[in-house]
Amino acid sequence: MTAGSEQTMERTAEAPAYRPFHVEVLRTRRLSPSFVRVTFGGEELSAFADEGFDQRIKVVFPLSCGGFTPVGDGDDWYRRWRALPAELQNPIRTYTVRAVRPELRELDVDFVLHGETGPASRWAIHAAPGHRVVVIGPNAAHLGPTGGQEWAPPAGASHLLLAGDETAVPAITTIAEALSGGVRATVLLEVPRSADVLPLDVRPGVEITWLSRGGARHGDLLIPAVRDVLAGLEAPGTTTGTDLEDVDIEADTLWDVPEVSGGDGLYAWLAGEAGVVKTLRRHLVQEAGIDRSSVAFMGYWRLGRSELG
Repeated sequence: MTAGSEQTMERTAEAPAYRPFHVEVLRTRRLSPSFVRVTFGGEELSAFADEGFDQRIKVVFPLSCGGFTPVGDGDDWYRRWRALPAELQNPIRTYTVRAVRPELRELDVDFVLHGETGPASRWAIHAAPGHRVVVIGPNAAHLGPTGGQEWAPPAGASHLLLAGDETAVPAITTIAEALSGGVRATVLLEVPRSADVLPLDVRPGVEITWLSRGGARHGDLLIPAVRDVLAGLEAPGTTTGTDLEDVDIEADTLWDVPEVSGGDGLYAWLAGEAGVVKTLRRHLVQEAGIDRSSVAFMGYWRLGRSELG
Protein backbone atom coordinates (compact mmCIF):
# COMPACT_ATOMS: atom_id res chain seq x y z
CA MET A 1 0.00 0.00 0.00
CA THR A 2 1.32 3.40 -0.87
CA ALA A 3 0.93 6.39 1.42
CA GLY A 4 -1.78 8.27 -0.37
CA SER A 5 -1.00 7.33 -3.98
CA GLU A 6 -2.98 9.32 -6.53
CA GLN A 7 -6.31 7.80 -7.47
CA THR A 8 -8.42 9.38 -10.20
CA MET A 9 -12.15 9.31 -9.54
CA GLU A 10 -14.97 11.80 -9.52
CA ARG A 11 -15.64 12.78 -5.89
CA THR A 12 -18.89 14.09 -4.51
CA ALA A 13 -20.08 15.40 -1.15
CA GLU A 14 -22.93 12.90 -1.23
CA ALA A 15 -20.68 9.86 -1.41
CA PRO A 16 -20.22 8.21 2.03
CA ALA A 17 -16.75 8.15 3.58
CA TYR A 18 -16.97 4.38 3.98
CA ARG A 19 -18.85 1.88 1.86
CA PRO A 20 -19.19 -1.88 1.54
CA PHE A 21 -17.02 -3.72 -0.97
CA HIS A 22 -18.19 -7.21 -1.94
CA VAL A 23 -15.04 -9.23 -2.50
CA GLU A 24 -13.83 -12.80 -2.72
CA VAL A 25 -10.59 -14.53 -1.83
CA LEU A 26 -8.15 -14.67 -4.73
CA ARG A 27 -5.29 -16.34 -2.87
CA THR A 28 -3.87 -16.91 0.60
CA ARG A 29 -0.27 -16.99 1.80
CA ARG A 30 0.80 -18.35 5.18
CA LEU A 31 3.38 -15.85 6.38
CA SER A 32 4.20 -17.60 9.66
CA PRO A 33 2.51 -19.83 12.25
CA SER A 34 0.47 -16.84 13.49
CA PHE A 35 -0.12 -14.82 10.32
CA VAL A 36 -1.86 -15.46 7.03
CA ARG A 37 -2.18 -12.93 4.23
CA VAL A 38 -5.46 -13.03 2.35
CA THR A 39 -5.65 -11.28 -1.00
CA PHE A 40 -9.18 -10.23 -1.91
CA GLY A 41 -10.40 -9.31 -5.36
CA GLY A 42 -13.47 -7.72 -6.84
CA GLU A 43 -14.45 -5.08 -9.38
CA GLU A 44 -15.71 -2.79 -6.61
CA LEU A 45 -12.16 -2.40 -5.29
CA SER A 46 -11.41 0.08 -8.07
CA ALA A 47 -13.21 2.56 -5.77
CA PHE A 48 -11.28 1.61 -2.63
CA ALA A 49 -9.38 4.69 -1.40
CA ASP A 50 -5.63 4.15 -1.12
CA GLU A 51 -4.86 6.20 2.00
CA GLY A 52 -1.74 4.40 3.25
CA PHE A 53 -0.38 3.81 6.76
CA ASP A 54 -2.72 2.25 9.39
CA GLN A 55 -5.96 2.34 7.40
CA ARG A 56 -8.67 0.58 9.41
CA ILE A 57 -11.41 -1.45 7.77
CA LYS A 58 -14.21 -3.72 8.92
CA VAL A 59 -14.42 -7.26 7.59
CA VAL A 60 -17.91 -8.74 7.59
CA PHE A 61 -17.86 -12.53 7.71
CA PRO A 62 -20.63 -14.83 6.44
CA LEU A 63 -23.31 -16.22 8.71
CA SER A 64 -23.26 -19.95 9.42
CA CYS A 65 -25.54 -20.39 6.42
CA GLY A 66 -23.00 -18.59 4.25
CA GLY A 67 -25.11 -15.51 3.64
CA PHE A 68 -24.88 -11.78 4.35
CA THR A 69 -27.63 -9.60 5.77
CA PRO A 70 -27.78 -6.33 3.77
CA VAL A 71 -27.11 -3.18 5.83
CA GLY A 72 -27.09 -0.62 3.02
CA ASP A 73 -24.41 1.64 1.60
CA GLY A 74 -24.65 4.76 3.78
CA ASP A 75 -22.52 5.94 6.69
CA ASP A 76 -25.14 4.61 9.14
CA TRP A 77 -24.58 0.97 8.19
CA TYR A 78 -23.36 0.13 11.70
CA ARG A 79 -26.53 1.45 13.33
CA ARG A 80 -28.60 -0.72 11.01
CA TRP A 81 -26.40 -3.74 11.76
CA ARG A 82 -26.85 -3.20 15.52
CA ALA A 83 -30.62 -3.08 15.06
CA LEU A 84 -30.72 -6.54 13.44
CA PRO A 85 -31.78 -9.65 15.39
CA ALA A 86 -28.70 -11.45 16.72
CA GLU A 87 -29.18 -14.39 14.38
CA LEU A 88 -28.98 -12.03 11.38
CA GLN A 89 -25.91 -10.08 12.52
CA ASN A 90 -22.93 -11.13 10.47
CA PRO A 91 -19.73 -11.28 12.57
CA ILE A 92 -17.63 -8.13 12.14
CA ARG A 93 -14.01 -7.50 13.10
CA THR A 94 -11.62 -4.59 12.59
CA TYR A 95 -8.44 -5.02 10.55
CA THR A 96 -5.73 -2.94 8.92
CA VAL A 97 -5.13 -2.76 5.19
CA ARG A 98 -1.72 -4.27 4.45
CA ALA A 99 -1.77 -3.28 0.80
CA VAL A 100 -4.29 -2.16 -1.77
CA ARG A 101 -3.92 -2.15 -5.55
CA PRO A 102 -7.06 -0.44 -6.90
CA GLU A 103 -5.82 -0.67 -10.47
CA LEU A 104 -5.71 -4.47 -10.09
CA ARG A 105 -8.86 -4.63 -7.92
CA GLU A 106 -6.86 -6.31 -5.13
CA LEU A 107 -6.68 -5.85 -1.35
CA ASP A 108 -4.30 -7.58 1.09
CA VAL A 109 -5.28 -8.16 4.72
CA ASP A 110 -3.05 -9.94 7.25
CA PHE A 111 -4.98 -12.05 9.77
CA VAL A 112 -3.71 -13.19 13.16
CA LEU A 113 -4.41 -16.88 13.69
CA HIS A 114 -5.22 -18.12 17.18
CA GLY A 115 -7.14 -21.31 16.57
CA GLU A 116 -10.86 -21.75 16.02
CA THR A 117 -11.81 -19.67 19.04
CA GLY A 118 -13.51 -16.85 17.12
CA PRO A 119 -15.28 -16.26 13.80
CA ALA A 120 -12.45 -14.29 12.18
CA SER A 121 -9.58 -16.64 13.03
CA ARG A 122 -11.76 -19.64 12.18
CA TRP A 123 -12.63 -18.12 8.81
CA ALA A 124 -9.02 -17.17 8.05
CA ILE A 125 -7.73 -20.67 8.85
CA HIS A 126 -10.03 -22.15 6.22
CA ALA A 127 -10.02 -19.27 3.72
CA ALA A 128 -9.69 -20.42 0.14
CA PRO A 129 -10.13 -18.91 -3.33
CA GLY A 130 -13.77 -18.08 -3.98
CA HIS A 131 -14.74 -17.54 -0.34
CA ARG A 132 -16.61 -14.27 0.04
CA VAL A 133 -16.66 -11.47 2.63
CA VAL A 134 -17.80 -7.87 2.71
CA VAL A 135 -15.19 -5.21 3.48
CA ILE A 136 -16.35 -1.86 4.86
CA GLY A 137 -13.60 0.46 3.69
CA PRO A 138 -12.72 4.00 2.60
CA ASN A 139 -14.55 5.27 -0.45
CA ALA A 140 -12.44 6.94 -3.14
CA ALA A 141 -15.57 8.76 -4.34
CA HIS A 142 -15.92 10.60 -1.01
CA LEU A 143 -15.07 14.28 -1.13
CA GLY A 144 -12.70 14.92 1.77
CA PRO A 145 -10.80 12.73 4.23
CA THR A 146 -12.31 9.32 4.91
CA GLY A 147 -10.77 8.84 8.37
CA GLY A 148 -9.86 5.51 9.89
CA GLN A 149 -6.19 6.34 10.41
CA GLU A 150 -4.35 7.24 13.60
CA TRP A 151 -0.75 7.67 12.44
CA ALA A 152 -0.14 11.41 12.59
CA PRO A 153 3.26 12.27 14.12
CA PRO A 154 4.29 15.94 14.28
CA ALA A 155 6.63 17.12 11.57
CA GLY A 156 9.21 18.12 14.20
CA ALA A 157 9.47 14.75 15.94
CA SER A 158 13.10 13.68 16.32
CA HIS A 159 12.43 10.07 17.36
CA LEU A 160 9.49 7.80 16.57
CA LEU A 161 8.59 4.87 18.81
CA LEU A 162 6.09 2.28 17.58
CA ALA A 163 5.24 -0.63 19.85
CA GLY A 164 2.59 -3.32 19.79
CA ASP A 165 1.68 -6.99 19.89
CA GLU A 166 0.69 -9.33 17.04
CA THR A 167 -2.67 -7.59 16.53
CA ALA A 168 -0.79 -4.37 15.77
CA VAL A 169 1.79 -5.98 13.49
CA PRO A 170 -0.12 -5.26 10.23
CA ALA A 171 -0.58 -1.59 11.13
CA ILE A 172 2.93 -1.02 12.51
CA THR A 173 4.73 -2.86 9.71
CA THR A 174 2.78 -0.92 7.07
CA ILE A 175 3.72 2.35 8.80
CA ALA A 176 7.35 1.27 9.22
CA GLU A 177 7.76 0.41 5.56
CA ALA A 178 6.35 3.82 4.59
CA LEU A 179 8.74 5.83 6.79
CA SER A 180 11.30 7.91 4.96
CA GLY A 181 14.14 7.08 7.31
CA GLY A 182 14.80 10.79 7.74
CA VAL A 183 13.78 10.54 11.40
CA ARG A 184 15.08 7.87 13.71
CA ALA A 185 12.39 5.25 14.37
CA THR A 186 12.36 2.41 16.88
CA VAL A 187 9.85 -0.36 16.23
CA LEU A 188 9.10 -3.02 18.86
CA LEU A 189 6.86 -5.94 17.91
CA GLU A 190 5.87 -8.67 20.37
CA VAL A 191 4.72 -11.87 18.65
CA PRO A 192 3.79 -15.35 19.89
CA ARG A 193 6.91 -17.17 18.66
CA SER A 194 10.23 -16.65 16.90
CA ALA A 195 8.88 -18.13 13.67
CA ASP A 196 6.48 -15.15 13.48
CA VAL A 197 9.28 -12.72 12.61
CA LEU A 198 8.41 -11.31 9.18
CA PRO A 199 10.76 -9.79 6.58
CA LEU A 200 10.28 -6.04 6.22
CA ASP A 201 11.51 -3.53 3.67
CA VAL A 202 12.47 -0.48 5.74
CA ARG A 203 14.87 2.38 5.13
CA PRO A 204 18.05 3.07 7.11
CA GLY A 205 17.19 4.75 10.39
CA VAL A 206 14.20 2.48 11.03
CA GLU A 207 15.22 -0.09 13.65
CA ILE A 208 12.98 -3.17 13.98
CA THR A 209 13.10 -5.42 17.05
CA TRP A 210 10.97 -8.56 17.21
CA LEU A 211 10.18 -9.96 20.65
CA SER A 212 9.23 -13.63 20.75
CA ARG A 213 6.84 -14.19 23.65
CA GLY A 214 7.03 -17.98 23.77
CA GLY A 215 5.09 -19.01 26.86
CA ALA A 216 5.25 -15.59 28.50
CA ARG A 217 2.25 -13.35 29.07
CA HIS A 218 1.24 -10.52 26.76
CA GLY A 219 3.47 -7.55 27.51
CA ASP A 220 6.13 -9.44 29.47
CA LEU A 221 8.67 -8.61 26.77
CA LEU A 222 7.16 -5.49 25.25
CA ILE A 223 6.87 -3.44 28.45
CA PRO A 224 10.55 -3.76 29.53
CA ALA A 225 11.67 -3.24 25.91
CA VAL A 226 9.86 0.11 25.79
CA ARG A 227 11.40 1.07 29.13
CA ASP A 228 14.85 0.19 27.81
CA VAL A 229 14.34 2.43 24.79
CA LEU A 230 13.32 5.34 27.00
CA ALA A 231 16.24 4.74 29.36
CA GLY A 232 18.59 5.01 26.39
CA LEU A 233 17.40 8.47 25.45
CA GLU A 234 19.32 11.39 26.86
CA ALA A 235 16.24 13.46 27.69
CA PRO A 236 13.08 11.54 26.82
CA GLY A 237 10.71 13.56 28.99
CA THR A 238 9.38 17.06 28.57
CA THR A 239 7.14 17.09 31.64
CA THR A 240 7.32 15.69 35.14
CA GLY A 241 4.77 13.61 37.01
CA THR A 242 1.85 14.32 34.70
CA ASP A 243 -1.43 13.05 36.15
CA LEU A 244 -3.49 10.69 34.03
CA GLU A 245 -7.16 9.97 34.34
CA ASP A 246 -7.75 6.29 35.00
CA VAL A 247 -9.39 4.30 32.22
CA ASP A 248 -11.50 1.31 33.19
CA ILE A 249 -10.46 -1.05 30.40
CA GLU A 250 -13.18 -3.50 31.43
CA ALA A 251 -15.87 -0.94 30.63
CA ASP A 252 -14.31 1.71 28.39
CA THR A 253 -12.27 1.78 25.20
CA LEU A 254 -8.62 2.67 25.73
CA TRP A 255 -8.06 4.89 22.71
CA ASP A 256 -6.56 8.35 22.54
CA VAL A 257 -4.81 9.95 19.61
CA PRO A 258 -3.97 13.62 20.24
CA GLU A 259 -5.33 15.99 17.64
CA VAL A 260 -2.37 18.31 18.18
CA SER A 261 0.89 16.48 18.82
CA GLY A 262 4.01 17.77 20.55
CA GLY A 263 6.31 19.67 18.26
CA ASP A 264 9.63 17.86 18.76
CA GLY A 265 11.31 15.11 20.73
CA LEU A 266 9.83 11.62 21.02
CA TYR A 267 6.50 10.63 19.48
CA ALA A 268 5.14 7.26 20.63
CA TRP A 269 2.45 5.15 18.96
CA LEU A 270 1.25 2.17 21.03
CA ALA A 271 -1.32 -0.47 20.09
CA GLY A 272 -2.36 -3.94 21.16
CA GLU A 273 -3.85 -5.59 24.24
CA ALA A 274 -5.56 -2.89 26.34
CA GLY A 275 -3.99 -3.82 29.67
CA VAL A 276 -0.48 -3.73 28.20
CA VAL A 277 -1.14 -0.46 26.38
CA LYS A 278 -2.47 1.10 29.59
CA THR A 279 0.73 0.13 31.43
CA LEU A 280 2.90 1.56 28.64
CA ARG A 281 0.88 4.77 28.57
CA ARG A 282 1.34 5.23 32.31
CA HIS A 283 5.06 4.61 32.06
CA LEU A 284 5.63 7.03 29.19
CA VAL A 285 3.54 9.88 30.58
CA GLN A 286 3.80 9.55 34.37
CA GLU A 287 7.20 7.96 34.81
CA ALA A 288 9.24 9.02 31.77
CA GLY A 289 7.59 12.44 31.54
CA ILE A 290 6.64 12.30 27.85
CA ASP A 291 4.14 15.02 26.98
CA ARG A 292 0.65 13.55 26.68
CA SER A 293 0.25 15.19 23.29
CA SER A 294 3.16 13.07 22.03
CA VAL A 295 1.68 9.69 22.93
CA ALA A 296 -0.98 7.93 20.85
CA PHE A 297 -2.38 4.73 22.35
CA MET A 298 -4.97 2.24 21.14
CA GLY A 299 -6.35 -0.79 22.93
CA TYR A 300 -7.11 -3.07 20.00
CA TRP A 301 -8.46 -5.86 22.18
CA ARG A 302 -8.82 -6.98 25.78
CA LEU A 303 -7.50 -10.27 27.18
CA GLY A 304 -10.39 -12.60 27.94
CA ARG A 305 -12.78 -10.99 25.47
CA SER A 306 -13.77 -11.94 21.94
CA GLU A 307 -12.43 -8.88 20.10
CA LEU A 308 -9.29 -10.72 19.06
CA GLY A 309 -11.39 -12.53 16.46
